[in-house]
Amino acid sequence: MTLEQKIGQFFFPAVFINDTEENIQETERLIKEYNIGGLTFFHSRASAATNYESKKKVEFNDDSYQRLKDLIVRYQKCATTPLLMSIDAEWGLAMRVEKTPQYPYAITLGALPERKIDLIYQVGKQIGLDLKSAGIHYNLAPLADINNNPNNPVIGYRSFGSNKEKVAQFALEYLRGMSDVGVLGCLKHFPGHGNTSVDSHLGLPVLEENLEQLLENELVPFIKGIENQVDSIMIGHLAVPALNDGKETSATLSKNIIEKLLRERLGYDGLVISDALNMHSVSKLYQTKGQLEWEAFNAGNDVLCFAENVPEGIEAILKNATPERIEASLNRIMKCKQKAGLFDESKSSVADFDFKTTSELNRKIADYCITDIRDKNNSILLFDAKNRERFAKLSIYKTIENPFFETLGSVLPSPEYEIENADDLVNTNVKEDISIFDTILIALYVPKAKPLNKFDLEDKVLNFLGELFQTKKCILYVFGNPYALQVIPNLEKAIGIVEMYQDFVEFQQSAAEQLAANKKGKGSLPVLLTGV
Repeated sequence: MTLEQKIGQFFFPAVFINDTEENIQETERLIKEYNIGGLTFFHSRASAATNYESKKKVEFNDDSYQRLKDLIVRYQKCATTPLLMSIDAEWGLAMRVEKTPQYPYAITLGALPERKIDLIYQVGKQIGLDLKSAGIHYNLAPLADINNNPNNPVIGYRSFGSNKEKVAQFALEYLRGMSDVGVLGCLKHFPGHGNTSVDSHLGLPVLEENLEQLLENELVPFIKGIENQVDSIMIGHLAVPALNDGKETSATLSKNIIEKLLRERLGYDGLVISDALNMHSVSKLYQTKGQLEWEAFNAGNDVLCFAENVPEGIEAILKNATPERIEASLNRIMKCKQKAGLFDESKSSVADFDFKTTSELNRKIADYCITDIRDKNNSILLFDAKNRERFAKLSIYKTIENPFFETLGSVLPSPEYEIENADDLVNTNVKEDISIFDTILIALYVPKAKPLNKFDLEDKVLNFLGELFQTKKCILYVFGNPYALQVIPNLEKAIGIVEMYQDFVEFQQSAAEQLAANKKGKGSLPVLLTGV
């Protein structure tokens, strides 16, 4: 390779599975002309997190998985040096590609007892196999962030929890599962995005901790990863003034954080990848095209993810970087390509994913993550169920035709009611109809996993729940982010609260069977909740 071709290997521009032929050909041109090192796949331009201002609707496509496979073959044919194909698949291909297997969020996995850590390994392994079936070599996951700020707008459900040791242990098992099937992994977002309250897609979060505090908490999972030769570490777009002479410089652009802390102090010599360079926390910093790419490389990143200025970035690095630094980064990338089997002519193809395997694994996880937050007081529930005039079921944000109620039907028969949105409280008689019952089993399907706008729980619905808790004997099953419990009024009046984390069919069926059998939950809350 020429020096320019070597530098091209550092660039991983974004590509979109559902895109125009014109844009696909432009990517092919980039591959041929600049010898770029890899690609990072997203569903579509409208789905990219930084494009929220455009308000473009994401159009779903049943053929996305096949398109992804076809594009990978097409792009590889253009490449002189095999491309390292990457994707964000924290909870599986479904994070980016519809009609593909979805596994539970990290917060759900964090509820599992440590003795069931083999299930984390299985999730990593299955995600790895699913990615390989599409032609992906590199999963930009899992998070090593510690979930210690309930107001975090972007990490939350994507972290294994608030216990640093458990986060480290579970992240390593997830990585081991992927590695055992030949897929590269990545710990992110160094030096820790958990204790922030700004979304780095949109602005620059600031960590106020000093080095000692970081070493004690945020950095623990990364240190464990380094000890276990993690394939790569992603640097987060977040500022740590204590490590930057008081300046609010993004970690992705900080030699102090990458070279001094990660490389020298923590002894990491593996691949370092930047978080996406289109994110607004850094993308608008420089007027000159290519300067951001140079600054990120100069700070210590080997791979420039979602680089938007490939020719200009190559030129800037060629002009400013030493040959030794270029060789060092190239060697790390080539080592990862070697491990992923890109130069292995004999590697065999992997069969397409199997939904049945995913479903069986999800059911096992569901059985062990059920978390009793408050004693369900099943004796009251079962007694009142026998007196039909005193007991009812209420589904919120889903119809009564849900797997939870359907599975309970024969065991706990009762009248069933639904509130699909706040309008139902005005336009139907549900409030009056339910007022005659003493005991109510409530299934709350939390609309969104992110905390924006109270997880999309409408105020009228929340107020109605608050009234029910005050006036009725209520047992609440929550199918969604446990942080949502913090926005529900009068929750202390509920006689039972069970956290289920996901609304997958397997989780609803498991919840129903556990309730019918009057069994205690085996999971534990992975995060600290206030007022619950």
